[in-house]
Amino acid sequence: MKVEFNGETINIDHEQTIQEFITAKGARPPFAVALNGTFVSRTELPSVTLNDGDKIELLSPIQGG
Repeated sequence: MKVEFNGETINIDHEQTIQEFITAKGARPPFAVALNGTFVSRTELPSVTLNDGDKIELLSPIQGG
């Protein structure tokens, strides 16, 4: 199955939740996640399963001043 993660196409070989996927990618809080352009709350991450063609965006806050 193919998914797009932050603009990069990635092949995954088994069904995964968003939480499993982003954890495997090394994501560390704080971050926000969008699936196919829709925000996914932290409480939903462990229960939403990825499907072929899904687009995941992982956004981290940027600090500056």
